[in-house]
Amino acid sequence: MKENVLDLLMYLFENYIYDEPDATPDRDSLSDSLEEAGFSSAEIDRAFSWLEGLDVQRNLPELGGQECNPIRIFSKDESSRLDLEARGLILYLENTGVLDPARREQLLDRLMALDEDEITMDEVKWVVLMVLFNQPGQEANYAWMEDLMFDEEGEYRH
Repeated sequence: MKENVLDLLMYLFENYIYDEPDATPDRDSLSDSLEEAGFSSAEIDRAFSWLEGLDVQRNLPELGGQECNPIRIFSKDESSRLDLEARGLILYLENTGVLDPARREQLLDRLMALDEDEITMDEVKWVVLMVLFNQPGQEANYAWMEDLMFDEEGEYRH
């Protein structure tokens, strides 16, 4: 049995979405495959709802331009669920231009939708990849994030 929705989302991303983004298997056959892989039907339903929320936010417009650099203060709920390292990574990605304000908000929305008590930096990295992969025009940022994620040293530069 798998641990949580993020495990299922990562499994989907690695095995179905990343390799063939335009090939969309029907939900029933995909559900059957996921159950065979050991995921519960409740987790599968939650993952599909999470993906529907991601799809709703596809093609978000830019929020302001480069001259518009709002300061983001994490809510109490976000601060309690995102550890310090994860929040630092989000700010770093925004400061380096990998995430613009619209994608940052989308990322935070999808992180909070995971309904996990604590979200780590590694989990944030996976959700960033999923958010960027879902957004047209974010290919360079996706590639940069993928390099960061699979960097042997696991360190990002400040």
